[in-house]
Amino acid sequence: MKQLTGFIVSGLIGGLVVLGGFQLIQKGEDSTVQSQWDQPLVQSVADRSEVVSYRMPVSFADAAEVATPAVVHIRASESRESAQERLKRQQQQDPFYRFFRFDDLFPGDLFRDESPRRNRNFRNPEFYQRRGSGSGVIVSSDGYVVTNNHVLQFADEITVTLNDNRVFNAELVGRDETTDLAVLKIEADDLPTLEFANSDKSRVGDWVLAVGNPFDYLTSTVTAGIVSAKGRNLNIIDSEGSIEAFIQTDAAVNPGNSGGALVDDRGRLLGINTAIATPTGLYAGYSFAIPVNLAAKIIDDIIEYGYYRRAYLGVTISEMDARLADEIGSNITTGVLVVEIQEESSASKAGLKANDIILAVDGNDIRTASDLQAIIGAARVGDHFMLSVSRDGKIKNIAVQLID
Repeated sequence: MKQLTGFIVSGLIGGLVVLGGFQLIQKGEDSTVQSQWDQPLVQSVADRSEVVSYRMPVSFADAAEVATPAVVHIRASESRESAQERLKRQQQQDPFYRFFRFDDLFPGDLFRDESPRRNRNFRNPEFYQRRGSGSGVIVSSDGYVVTNNHVLQFADEITVTLNDNRVFNAELVGRDETTDLAVLKIEADDLPTLEFANSDKSRVGDWVLAVGNPFDYLTSTVTAGIVSAKGRNLNIIDSEGSIEAFIQTDAAVNPGNSGGALVDDRGRLLGINTAIATPTGLYAGYSFAIPVNLAAKIIDDIIEYGYYRRAYLGVTISEMDARLADEIGSNITTGVLVVEIQEESSASKAGLKANDIILAVDGNDIRTASDLQAIIGAARVGDHFMLSVSRDGKIKNIAVQLID
């Protein structure tokens, strides 16, 4: 009996010891867990950088809120009188037109429709009024708006709708076909504007937003992407002396976005959206914008003079590559080769020579013809530059003052 009692007492004591130990362990775990969750968020992720991306997501809401009010919707149309005058010129240029009139078969007045292909007149099936739409960016609080020339190049009736739905008739201040830019003026005050970024400082990989009015009805649309490339020359501006040094992005841009804003992640204006690379006419992965450093000079000139007062270096150039380098016996494969120099030009006065290879302007590397065109295109008459050139295998620095 005594032996049985001993076993029972020993068992009870052992059980109490195990239970007490378990409770102590559980209490320690609870305090550990509690202490972890009690810590501030910054401390809890201080040594776990992989958690930061989940707790601090990227948002462009602030940039979008800054940019959207300064982007407008533009509708452009050809007046009836202008359309009739255009048709008259067309008839005069086509000697066979008068043999194919429809007056006797289809008497009547205009049959109108929004589509140029269907906006026909049974009496005169060639008559239609051209219409278009696009976007624009307010560049001054007193009503100057920049857009693309191709949005309104045919128009003499233009309306601008602000982000707050106010509608204004717009006057064309001036346009420049070589850069596909135009400036409008509306009678309004205290309008929202955007700070200009330095597009020369933007880098491939930087975040950007495209703001505009795709398809004429998706107003105030914001899309995001990155800078995919810089200095793109697409040969899409059909004008002698055109300047193409586009910022390439993968932000979605569609018809109707033309003339809208490309902004950086702070909402600063980086460029004017102008074109897309597409086999279908719709967005297919890449879009292109005129850099704001170039656009700003042209905007200022149009407002002041009514046209783009362009400065010229006065050279004919060819872009360097491995083939051209081999032809001229050089080991330089980037930059631009001076092929010809105009008499009495900025280049001739500075002492540039044919077969010089321009490598840099004011310390900025020149890798393509577009790089040089963009810098000179954004300059003013009278500006001074220091060109670094390779001549006969040696590097020379040549000071140039631009003239018009």
